[in-house]
Amino acid sequence: MKTPSMDEWIREAKSQEGASGCGMYLFHNGVVRRSAKAAVRQGAEDTGEVTAMRFSSDAAKVEAAVERARKMPGISYVRVWLNEGVLNVGDDIMLVLIGGDIRPHVVDALQTLVGELKTQCVTEEEIFG
Repeated sequence: MKTPSMDEWIREAKSQEGASGCGMYLFHNGVVRRSAKAAVRQGAEDTGEVTAMRFSSDAAKVEAAVERARKMPGISYVRVWLNEGVLNVGDDIMLVLIGGDIRPHVVDALQTLVGELKTQCVTEEEIFG
């Protein structure tokens, strides 16, 4: 699946009604990394290198998470793209763009949405070589 253009997303976001109230846009670009999640998050030393990842998502859960993010204080723009299938190291997993009034609102919304996507909406299975 082809990764969308973040430049295009920003142009579209800034052309939307209500864009004049946005003082900040932040985006997240998740990428398949070679180091295993257990090694990065828990310091596990007995993991091999990741060679690929099997990735999928639950569309209804994703849409519900996006709607919750849109209702957060100060947030006026939310857009999400999720890849799918078997992804190689370096491939994009997801893009998330959040626009809102002030930095604390936008940072909170981005962290909340990405956290919810990663823990409740997607399935990531690391493949080791």
